[in-house]
Amino acid sequence: MVKRSKKYREAAEKIDRGNLYTANEAIALLKSMPAYNFDQTVEAVYRLNVDPRKADQLVRGTVNLPHGTGKTAKVLVFARGPKATEATEAGADIVGDDDLIAKVQGGFLDFDAVVATPDMMGKVGRLGRVLGPRGLMPNPKTGTVTMDVTKAVKDIKGGKIEFRVDKNGNLSFLIGKLSFDEAALDENFKAVADEVKRLKPATVKGRYITKATITSTMNPGVPVDPALLA
Repeated sequence: MVKRSKKYREAAEKIDRGNLYTANEAIALLKSMPAYNFDQTVEAVYRLNVDPRKADQLVRGTVNLPHGTGKTAKVLVFARGPKATEATEAGADIVGDDDLIAKVQGGFLDFDAVVATPDMMGKVGRLGRVLGPRGLMPNPKTGTVTMDVTKAVKDIKGGKIEFRVDKNGNLSFLIGKLSFDEAALDENFKAVADEVKRLKPATVKGRYITKATITSTMNPGVPVDPALLA
């Protein structure tokens, strides 16, 4: 049995487990919970009625959060020549080609997002086992394999997040920091919810989002009514 802290228990007591909340109510409840001496990250988790083993039900995408994530992502770009210079000028934190690929293959993972130009993907593809499980593999569908590295880097730095359903049908995403006001967190949550709904596979029957929770780093999750997200 996991022993929870006094603050965690106090927070859990605030949640009516027989109730499903609106997103705004869940956020307000999180903000009323005992404070910690750091700015907690706020995250939302969905359970989707999909089978990720089927290619047509692998829900993944990106969305620009209207109020950002509260964190400036550390962006790595695989590019060479003028595109490498362009990436650096756009604000990329780490830029390189063959040597950088070898460094990542050797275990270097001090970054939050990866962008690559199409000509680099033949070699970057070898990093699938390293980057794939962490959701960091560049992909044209999410705009991270592109010749427009300036836009890709600036979008990520500006609050663009990527999401992908896991093998159990769960989808998690950041919606900001607990210091954000309630309206900003609610708008960020709704921006992702709208995009997830837009990506509903045509082959999914019945309710698409079956469970939803909003939580923060140190606090228990607050259940959100999935019927309000349909």
